[in-house]
Amino acid sequence: MVAAARVSAATGPATDFAIDVRNLNKHFGSKHVVKDFSLQVAPGEIYGFLGPNGSGKTTSIRMLCGLLRPDSGSGTCLGHDVLRETAAIKREVGYMTQRFSLWDDLTIRENLDFIARMYGVRERRREVTRSLEALGLAARADQLAGTLSGGWKQRLSLAACTLHQPRLLLLDEPTAGVDPKARREFWAELHQLAARGISVLVSTHYMDEAERCHRLAYLAYGRLLATGTPEEVRRARPLATWSVSGQGVQRLQEPLRTAPGVDQVTPFGNTLHITGTDAAALEAAIAPWRAQPDLIWVRTEADLEDVFIHLMDGTEPPP
Repeated sequence: MVAAARVSAATGPATDFAIDVRNLNKHFGSKHVVKDFSLQVAPGEIYGFLGPNGSGKTTSIRMLCGLLRPDSGSGTCLGHDVLRETAAIKREVGYMTQRFSLWDDLTIRENLDFIARMYGVRERRREVTRSLEALGLAARADQLAGTLSGGWKQRLSLAACTLHQPRLLLLDEPTAGVDPKARREFWAELHQLAARGISVLVSTHYMDEAERCHRLAYLAYGRLLATGTPEEVRRARPLATWSVSGQGVQRLQEPLRTAPGVDQVTPFGNTLHITGTDAAALEAAIAPWRAQPDLIWVRTEADLEDVFIHLMDGTEPPP
């Protein structure tokens, strides 16, 4: 996937990556919010951005789209220098914020028409109509944006940030508070955009959404802890995992949490998920309960949530 850099006489050094940044840092006063952040995102790739609240995800996204200047580091976004060419980056990026940021007292069509004017979109009325149809908004074009449900607001926001046909989308927790059906439809749209060569960097707290990404980056308190495909992230941190279900299984939570060899005990409905880094030690820890006839024990595989919780162990937030 990694290709040699190429040089363009018009734009200067460029790479075959939509995003190619190294060692970006950002401080707010005494707080070091992003620490030596490096990332490469290929054209047409959906890159998931995960981490706890306050981990630096939003700050990193804002540096990439030209809204914040890094204190140090280097790299390019869409071939433009992230330190010196922020205006050019803004013209070619679509940025969707965590909160709905369009105008409640304008209709869907009026919102999109205003955005098209801001970007100087040619034949803007035709492009607005195309966007309405592409995202299933045409039947609601004259509805006030403030009356839309969360899922429809999300769809309108996606239409707004793709109206000027950007080559990169930066989406900051775009599905927070949206129902599962709307989330699934949103992700179907993202994969259609990626199939057209548009790169997507999307932050999320949902593990099912992380599984839909081509690659993942996991941040904690400004540092990049893991990166790769979902499968690569799981394999890089092998965890032994057992699930147990049956009558009275919840009573095992506390004794298992304190047992040597057990790193995590996570309830899932009527099942407990028990993980550890040492398979032999974990089996020894659960052995006293394995013979109980009312419990069903199954050896299973760690999922992304298990891995990310494990990554957070020993990682403390800054003071």
